[in-house]
Amino acid sequence: MLNPAGQGAALGQWPCDLDEVAAGWRPLLQAFLASAEGRRLSEGLRARLAAGATIYPPQPLRALQLTPPEAVRAVILGQDPYHGPGQACGLAFAVAPGVRPPPSLRNIFKELAREFGRPPQTEQHALAHWARQGVLLLNTSLTVEAGQAASHARIGWQMLTSQIFHRLVHGPRPLAFLLWGAHAQALRPQGAEAGRHLWLVANHPSPLSALRPPVPFIGCGHFGRVNDFLRQQGEPEIDWLGTAAPASPLSGPAV
Repeated sequence: MLNPAGQGAALGQWPCDLDEVAAGWRPLLQAFLASAEGRRLSEGLRARLAAGATIYPPQPLRALQLTPPEAVRAVILGQDPYHGPGQACGLAFAVAPGVRPPPSLRNIFKELAREFGRPPQTEQHALAHWARQGVLLLNTSLTVEAGQAASHARIGWQMLTSQIFHRLVHGPRPLAFLLWGAHAQALRPQGAEAGRHLWLVANHPSPLSALRPPVPFIGCGHFGRVNDFLRQQGEPEIDWLGTAAPASPLSGPAV
Protein backbone atom coordinates (compact mmCIF):
# COMPACT_ATOMS: atom_id res chain seq x y z
CA MET A 1 0.00 0.00 0.00
CA LEU A 2 0.98 3.69 -0.27
CA ASN A 3 1.55 5.40 3.03
CA PRO A 4 -0.17 8.75 3.73
CA ALA A 5 2.97 10.71 2.97
CA GLY A 6 3.10 9.21 -0.50
CA GLN A 7 6.61 7.90 0.03
CA GLY A 8 6.12 4.51 -1.61
CA ALA A 9 5.09 1.05 -0.48
CA ALA A 10 5.20 0.73 3.30
CA LEU A 11 3.91 -1.50 6.07
CA GLY A 12 0.22 -0.89 6.71
CA GLN A 13 -0.48 -3.03 9.76
CA TRP A 14 1.04 -5.63 12.04
CA PRO A 15 0.87 -8.59 12.39
CA CYS A 16 0.68 -9.60 8.75
CA ASP A 17 -1.60 -12.37 7.51
CA LEU A 18 0.30 -15.57 8.37
CA ASP A 19 -1.71 -17.43 5.72
CA GLU A 20 0.55 -15.69 3.19
CA VAL A 21 3.61 -17.36 4.73
CA ALA A 22 4.66 -20.85 3.57
CA ALA A 23 2.95 -23.45 5.76
CA GLY A 24 6.23 -24.93 6.99
CA TRP A 25 7.23 -21.63 8.64
CA ARG A 26 3.88 -20.93 10.35
CA PRO A 27 4.34 -22.96 13.57
CA LEU A 28 7.65 -21.23 14.26
CA LEU A 29 6.15 -17.81 13.54
CA GLN A 30 3.05 -18.45 15.62
CA ALA A 31 5.14 -19.62 18.57
CA PHE A 32 7.36 -16.56 18.30
CA LEU A 33 4.46 -14.09 18.10
CA ALA A 34 2.88 -15.72 21.16
CA SER A 35 6.11 -15.44 23.17
CA ALA A 36 7.04 -12.49 25.37
CA GLU A 37 9.64 -11.40 22.80
CA GLY A 38 7.13 -11.63 19.97
CA ARG A 39 4.52 -9.64 21.88
CA ARG A 40 7.08 -6.90 22.58
CA LEU A 41 8.00 -6.77 18.89
CA SER A 42 4.35 -6.51 17.87
CA GLU A 43 3.64 -3.81 20.45
CA GLY A 44 6.65 -1.84 19.27
CA LEU A 45 5.66 -2.03 15.60
CA ARG A 46 2.05 -1.08 16.29
CA ALA A 47 3.16 1.84 18.45
CA ARG A 48 5.43 3.20 15.72
CA LEU A 49 2.70 2.81 13.10
CA ALA A 50 0.22 4.60 15.37
CA ALA A 51 2.76 7.42 15.77
CA GLY A 52 2.82 7.86 12.00
CA ALA A 53 6.18 6.23 11.29
CA THR A 54 6.82 5.02 7.76
CA ILE A 55 8.06 1.44 8.03
CA TYR A 56 9.50 -0.65 5.21
CA PRO A 57 8.90 -3.13 3.62
CA PRO A 58 5.17 -3.64 3.09
CA GLN A 59 5.66 -7.43 3.40
CA PRO A 60 8.30 -8.10 6.08
CA LEU A 61 7.78 -11.88 5.85
CA ARG A 62 8.04 -12.20 2.06
CA ALA A 63 11.21 -14.32 2.21
CA LEU A 64 9.23 -16.87 4.24
CA GLN A 65 6.44 -16.75 1.67
CA LEU A 66 8.58 -17.45 -1.39
CA THR A 67 10.98 -19.99 0.16
CA PRO A 68 9.39 -22.74 2.31
CA PRO A 69 11.71 -24.42 4.83
CA GLU A 70 11.63 -27.73 2.97
CA ALA A 71 12.78 -25.94 -0.20
CA VAL A 72 15.78 -24.08 1.25
CA ARG A 73 19.07 -25.01 -0.41
CA ALA A 74 21.08 -21.85 0.13
CA VAL A 75 20.87 -18.93 2.56
CA ILE A 76 22.00 -15.35 1.94
CA LEU A 77 21.99 -13.20 5.07
CA GLY A 78 21.45 -9.47 5.04
CA GLN A 79 21.35 -7.02 7.94
CA ASP A 80 18.22 -4.89 7.59
CA PRO A 81 16.00 -3.69 4.73
CA TYR A 82 16.80 -0.72 2.52
CA HIS A 83 15.42 2.44 4.11
CA GLY A 84 14.78 4.53 0.97
CA PRO A 85 11.24 5.15 -0.35
CA GLY A 86 9.79 2.04 -1.98
CA GLN A 87 13.09 0.16 -2.11
CA ALA A 88 12.65 -2.75 0.31
CA CYS A 89 10.56 -5.70 -0.82
CA GLY A 90 11.03 -8.26 1.97
CA LEU A 91 13.99 -10.09 0.42
CA ALA A 92 17.55 -9.40 1.55
CA PHE A 93 19.46 -7.24 -0.97
CA ALA A 94 16.48 -7.13 -3.38
CA VAL A 95 14.43 -4.08 -4.36
CA ALA A 96 10.90 -3.72 -5.63
CA PRO A 97 10.40 -3.78 -9.42
CA GLY A 98 10.98 -0.39 -11.01
CA VAL A 99 13.40 0.75 -8.30
CA ARG A 100 16.98 1.53 -9.32
CA PRO A 101 19.31 -1.06 -7.77
CA PRO A 102 21.30 0.36 -4.82
CA PRO A 103 25.11 0.07 -4.89
CA SER A 104 25.26 -3.26 -2.99
CA LEU A 105 22.85 -4.88 -5.41
CA ARG A 106 24.73 -3.45 -8.39
CA ASN A 107 27.88 -5.09 -7.04
CA ILE A 108 26.02 -8.40 -6.73
CA PHE A 109 25.07 -8.14 -10.40
CA LYS A 110 28.67 -7.17 -11.23
CA GLU A 111 29.97 -10.32 -9.52
CA LEU A 112 27.42 -12.45 -11.38
CA ALA A 113 28.58 -10.95 -14.67
CA ARG A 114 32.20 -11.61 -13.72
CA GLU A 115 31.46 -15.27 -12.91
CA PHE A 116 29.05 -16.12 -15.71
CA GLY A 117 29.88 -13.65 -18.45
CA ARG A 118 26.73 -11.54 -18.19
CA PRO A 119 24.35 -10.09 -15.59
CA PRO A 120 20.93 -11.61 -14.81
CA GLN A 121 18.50 -11.72 -17.70
CA THR A 122 15.89 -9.66 -15.84
CA GLU A 123 17.58 -7.77 -13.02
CA GLN A 124 14.34 -6.45 -11.51
CA HIS A 125 13.09 -9.95 -10.76
CA ALA A 126 16.40 -11.77 -10.34
CA LEU A 127 16.40 -12.22 -6.57
CA ALA A 128 12.75 -13.28 -6.38
CA HIS A 129 13.69 -15.90 -8.99
CA TRP A 130 16.44 -17.10 -6.65
CA ALA A 131 13.99 -17.25 -3.73
CA ARG A 132 11.63 -19.47 -5.72
CA GLN A 133 14.50 -21.90 -6.33
CA GLY A 134 15.33 -22.33 -2.66
CA VAL A 135 17.61 -19.38 -1.87
CA LEU A 136 16.39 -17.90 1.43
CA LEU A 137 17.11 -14.16 1.31
CA LEU A 138 16.86 -13.36 5.01
CA ASN A 139 17.62 -10.10 6.77
CA THR A 140 18.36 -10.34 10.49
CA SER A 141 15.99 -7.39 11.05
CA LEU A 142 12.86 -7.53 8.94
CA THR A 143 11.70 -3.90 9.16
CA VAL A 144 13.25 -0.43 9.17
CA GLU A 145 11.96 3.13 9.40
CA ALA A 146 12.21 5.47 6.46
CA GLY A 147 15.59 7.15 6.24
CA GLN A 148 16.93 5.50 9.40
CA ALA A 149 19.26 2.58 8.75
CA ALA A 150 19.21 -0.15 11.44
CA SER A 151 16.40 1.68 13.29
CA HIS A 152 14.69 -1.65 14.12
CA ALA A 153 17.84 -3.58 14.90
CA ARG A 154 16.93 -3.83 18.59
CA ILE A 155 13.16 -4.24 18.62
CA GLY A 156 13.17 -8.04 18.67
CA TRP A 157 13.48 -9.33 15.12
CA GLN A 158 16.78 -11.08 15.78
CA MET A 159 15.10 -13.48 18.20
CA LEU A 160 12.93 -14.70 15.31
CA THR A 161 15.59 -14.69 12.61
CA SER A 162 18.08 -16.49 14.85
CA GLN A 163 15.45 -19.20 15.41
CA ILE A 164 15.02 -19.53 11.64
CA PHE A 165 18.79 -19.70 11.16
CA HIS A 166 19.16 -22.29 13.94
CA ARG A 167 16.43 -24.45 12.42
CA LEU A 168 18.22 -24.51 9.08
CA VAL A 169 21.66 -25.20 10.58
CA HIS A 170 20.27 -28.18 12.50
CA GLY A 171 18.05 -29.47 9.70
CA PRO A 172 18.59 -32.81 7.95
CA ARG A 173 20.18 -31.54 4.73
CA PRO A 174 23.51 -29.82 4.01
CA LEU A 175 22.95 -26.24 2.89
CA ALA A 176 25.07 -23.44 1.46
CA PHE A 177 25.36 -20.33 3.63
CA LEU A 178 26.65 -17.13 2.01
CA LEU A 179 27.87 -14.73 4.71
CA TRP A 180 28.74 -11.31 3.34
CA GLY A 181 30.18 -8.91 5.89
CA ALA A 182 31.01 -9.10 9.58
CA HIS A 183 27.39 -8.93 10.71
CA ALA A 184 26.41 -12.07 8.81
CA GLN A 185 29.67 -13.86 9.62
CA ALA A 186 29.06 -13.39 13.35
CA LEU A 187 26.10 -15.79 13.08
CA ARG A 188 28.23 -18.70 11.88
CA PRO A 189 28.00 -21.47 14.51
CA GLN A 190 30.70 -23.86 15.59
CA GLY A 191 30.58 -27.62 16.05
CA ALA A 192 29.67 -30.76 14.15
CA GLU A 193 26.35 -29.46 12.82
CA ALA A 194 28.05 -26.49 11.18
CA GLY A 195 30.56 -28.80 9.52
CA ARG A 196 27.89 -30.44 7.36
CA HIS A 197 27.22 -27.22 5.49
CA LEU A 198 29.07 -25.06 2.97
CA TRP A 199 30.08 -21.74 4.56
CA LEU A 200 31.16 -19.02 2.14
CA VAL A 201 32.45 -15.75 3.58
CA ALA A 202 33.36 -12.48 1.89
CA ASN A 203 33.23 -8.77 2.54
CA HIS A 204 29.87 -7.06 2.24
CA PRO A 205 28.99 -6.10 -1.36
CA SER A 206 28.68 -2.40 -0.46
CA PRO A 207 31.09 -0.05 -2.28
CA LEU A 208 32.94 0.58 1.00
CA SER A 209 34.10 -3.03 1.26
CA ALA A 210 33.43 -4.94 -1.96
CA LEU A 211 36.98 -4.56 -3.25
CA ARG A 212 38.87 -4.55 0.04
CA PRO A 213 40.69 -7.34 1.87
CA PRO A 214 40.58 -9.74 3.58
CA VAL A 215 38.07 -11.35 1.17
CA PRO A 216 36.81 -8.89 -1.48
CA PHE A 217 33.24 -9.55 -2.56
CA ILE A 218 34.12 -8.88 -6.20
CA GLY A 219 35.98 -12.01 -7.21
CA CYS A 220 34.67 -14.24 -4.40
CA GLY A 221 33.12 -16.74 -6.83
CA HIS A 222 30.36 -17.68 -4.40
CA PHE A 223 27.60 -18.27 -6.94
CA GLY A 224 29.55 -20.87 -8.89
CA ARG A 225 30.77 -22.51 -5.68
CA VAL A 226 27.19 -22.92 -4.48
CA ASN A 227 26.34 -24.70 -7.73
CA ASP A 228 29.39 -26.95 -7.37
CA PHE A 229 28.22 -27.84 -3.86
CA LEU A 230 24.66 -28.54 -5.00
CA ARG A 231 25.86 -30.83 -7.78
CA GLN A 232 27.89 -32.78 -5.21
CA GLN A 233 24.68 -33.20 -3.19
CA GLY A 234 22.79 -34.46 -6.25
CA GLU A 235 20.76 -31.24 -6.39
CA PRO A 236 20.04 -29.08 -9.45
CA GLU A 237 22.00 -25.86 -9.76
CA ILE A 238 20.59 -22.45 -8.95
CA ASP A 239 19.71 -20.53 -12.10
CA TRP A 240 21.33 -17.30 -10.92
CA LEU A 241 20.84 -15.52 -14.26
CA GLY A 242 17.14 -16.18 -14.76
CA THR A 243 17.46 -18.16 -17.97
CA ALA A 244 14.69 -20.59 -17.00
CA ALA A 245 12.01 -19.65 -14.46
CA PRO A 246 10.88 -22.63 -12.35
CA ALA A 247 7.22 -23.54 -12.32
CA SER A 248 7.11 -23.74 -8.51
CA PRO A 249 9.45 -23.75 -5.50
CA LEU A 250 11.55 -26.86 -5.18
CA SER A 251 10.51 -29.29 -2.50
CA GLY A 252 12.42 -31.75 -0.42
CA PRO A 253 12.61 -33.30 3.03
CA ALA A 254 11.13 -31.23 5.83
CA VAL A 255 13.67 -29.14 7.72
